[in-house]
Amino acid sequence: MKKIYLTILVFCLFFATHAQQAHYQSQHYQAPSDTKVQAKLSQWGDKKFGLFMHWGIYSIPGIVESWSICSEDASWIPRDSTKNYEDYKRWYFNLSKQFNPVNFNPSIWAEYAKKAGMQYVVFTTKHHDGFALFDTKQSNYKVTASDVPFATNPKANIAKEVFEAFRKEGFMIGAYFSKPDWHSEYYWWPRYATPDRNNNYDIRLHPQRWQQFKQYTYNQIQELMSDYGSIDILWLDGGWVRPKSTINEEVLSWGAPIPAWDQDINMPAIAQMARAKQPGLIMVDRTVHGEYENYQTPEQKIPEKPLDYPWETCMTMGDAWGYVPHDRYKSTNTLVHLLVDIVAKGGNFLLDVGPKPDGTFPEPALQRLTEMGQWMDVNKEAIYASKPIAPYKTNNVCFTQGKNGSVYALYLLDEGKAADATISIQSPPKMPKKLTLLGMKQALKWKQRGDVLEITLPAGAKMMKHALVLRMD
Repeated sequence: MKKIYLTILVFCLFFATHAQQAHYQSQHYQAPSDTKVQAKLSQWGDKKFGLFMHWGIYSIPGIVESWSICSEDASWIPRDSTKNYEDYKRWYFNLSKQFNPVNFNPSIWAEYAKKAGMQYVVFTTKHHDGFALFDTKQSNYKVTASDVPFATNPKANIAKEVFEAFRKEGFMIGAYFSKPDWHSEYYWWPRYATPDRNNNYDIRLHPQRWQQFKQYTYNQIQELMSDYGSIDILWLDGGWVRPKSTINEEVLSWGAPIPAWDQDINMPAIAQMARAKQPGLIMVDRTVHGEYENYQTPEQKIPEKPLDYPWETCMTMGDAWGYVPHDRYKSTNTLVHLLVDIVAKGGNFLLDVGPKPDGTFPEPALQRLTEMGQWMDVNKEAIYASKPIAPYKTNNVCFTQGKNGSVYALYLLDEGKAADATISIQSPPKMPKKLTLLGMKQALKWKQRGDVLEITLPAGAKMMKHALVLRMD
C-alpha cells in the first residue's frame, strides 16, 4: 500500500500532460534508418521555431483541454463540482453542439506565425476527448457532423483549411493526434465506469473490442495521411497507450494507473501505412522511446544541457494549452529568452497558442507573435540552421554557430532594460577577428582581458530589446 500511495504522490507532483507539468526525458533514443526520414528530420531541425495550437470544444467554456472528463483527482484537472461525474461528461461532450467559430481564418494565423519567424506548425486534429477537427468517416463526433453549427461553413473541415493555409506560407506541416479517444465506445465502453485515462475494460477478456479500436485509430490516421495534402510530422500524444513491454520507470513516475493488460495499437502497421502515403514522415510517438519517436518532446521545460539527439520543447505562451479567459501570458522578453536558450542547446521551440471559440487568436498572443517577429527579423541568422557550440551559455550570454562558421553571442537583456554602453562576454567559443552587432552596420570595438571580451556598443544599441546578437568572425 505504501508503494501505491508513493506513486500517487509522485503523480500529483510530477505527472506531465498538456496541463501545466513537464515530462521527464529519458536518454534513450533510436535514430531512424530510413534516409528520407533522416533528411526530413534534418530539415525540421533547421527550422528551430514552430507554432503549436490546441483547439477544440473546450475553448467554448475556456477550460482545460479534455482532461476535465477524466475522473482522476489532480489539482490541474478542475471540473464543475456541482455536477455528478456522468452529468458532467454528458455536458462536456455536448459542447460540440455549440462549436461555431464563425471568425475562423487560418490564413491570418499563418500570417502572424510567419511574421513571428515560425517555420513549422503542429495542429490538434483530435485531442483526448475524441472531437475530430477533420472530416473523419470513422465517427460522427466531428466538426463536420450535422449537429455541429459550424458544419455548414465552407471552412468546416478545419484541419484541411489549417494545413492548406500554412502550407501556402512555406511551413512544414504537423498533425497532432491523440491515441486515446475518450468518446469512442471502443476505448471507453459505456457498459462500464471510466475510472481513469486508460481504456475501461479488460482487453484480455474483450480482445475483439480492442481490435475495433486499433482499426478505428488506424483508419483515422490513414485519412489524415491520405486526404490532407503533404504532411511532414505525425505528432502522437497519449503516451499511456503503448505496448506494456515499453512501460518503464519514466512511465511509472507519472503516477498514472497502469492496467494489467496491453494497450498496444500496432505502431509498426500505422508507421508502414503512414510512410507509404507520406514518404519521409517524421513520427513522434512521444514518450514511447524507440523506432517511432524520431525526436523527443520535453514539455513545459528546457533541458539543463544540450542533448545528443533531436528534441523539441513544447511550451504554452500562457499557462494553459487551450484558450482560457484571462490567461497569464509570458512576456515577449521571456519568450525570446526561451527561444534563445532552447536553440543554444540544439533544440526546437514549439510555442503553443489556444485559439478562442470564435476562431481568432487572443490579442495578447497576436501582440507577442508580432514582437517576437520584430526581434527575429534582425537576429534570425543566429537562430535558423544553427548548431550548439560550447560553452553554450555563460551567465546571461548564449552561443550558437551558423553553417557558415560564424559564432553568435546572444546577450540576454533584462525585462524592460537597455544594454549598458559596455558589455562583457566571458569564455566565448573563440576570440574574434571581427565583431558586429546584428542590426547595426559598423564593426564594434572590443578589448580582450584574459578569457573576457569587453565590448563597446554603439549608441543605437540602447534601442534594442530582449537580446543583443553579436556575430564573431
